[in-house]
Amino acid sequence: MTSLRAAARAAAALLITVPSYLAALAGGLLLSPWPRARSRWHGRVFRSWSRALCRVLGVRVRATGPAPRPPFVLVSNHVSYLDILVLGTRLPCVFVAKAEIDSWPLFGAICRSVNTIFIDRRAKRELHRVLARIEETLAAHQGVVIFPEGTSSAGHELLPFRSPLLELPAKLGRAVHWAGISYRVPEGAPPVHLAVSWWADMPFGPHLWQLLHLPSIEARVTFGAEPVASRDRKQLAGDLFRAIAGVFEPMADPAEIRRLLALRESDPGSVPAILRPARGPR
Repeated sequence: MTSLRAAARAAAALLITVPSYLAALAGGLLLSPWPRARSRWHGRVFRSWSRALCRVLGVRVRATGPAPRPPFVLVSNHVSYLDILVLGTRLPCVFVAKAEIDSWPLFGAICRSVNTIFIDRRAKRELHRVLARIEETLAAHQGVVIFPEGTSSAGHELLPFRSPLLELPAKLGRAVHWAGISYRVPEGAPPVHLAVSWWADMPFGPHLWQLLHLPSIEARVTFGAEPVASRDRKQLAGDLFRAIAGVFEPMADPAEIRRLLALRESDPGSVPAILRPARGPR
């Protein structure tokens, strides 16, 4: 029964994604002479797609606090590819996302069609281009979401916040909004750190297939009451880290994550299959 549910969800996600992708492309072409109207259209398409996919995947989003209105810069902790959909249900925005997402079937295509800003964090020359894209997006009266941890975590703790992508709001003196994300699954389901969190080089396809089997997922989003501002990007990153840490809800025991990582190095066969090394670091 669970495999049948997973297959039905996958089919429904495909049926939702294809017309959303076509709508984003068509609207983008027709509205290309009017950047703000084009941005608003892409925001509406992305929000509708995110909400529909969350319903199909059994994700219930509970949000507290005031969501910012565009144009804005918002930072959040990063746990899973689901974070993009969850925030997309509440925000008209463009995401700064890792470059490999661009190559994912369907998901990458629609992210590309709504102007997602892809970045290869290993290439320092990328920073100037990405900061210019962020500035263009804000000028088009749209929101930008950044994950300053640089990668997704197991959800047991916040990873250190990197500051380079905060250079633009720091230089402009623009206040940065923030949000904390956490997930819960029903009792008896595989734990969040294996079924929802996407970390430790987990292969995307098998992880998504496992996620599709979950009966339901509760996503909790806490938007900060006040944005944070500083002319120093490192100070800004630190202040944002402390703000999100104040609402962060751990989704796993740090000792358990350390144990799994140690076993993964010493005895890969003893960890769950989804955690066994399959490729180089992300």
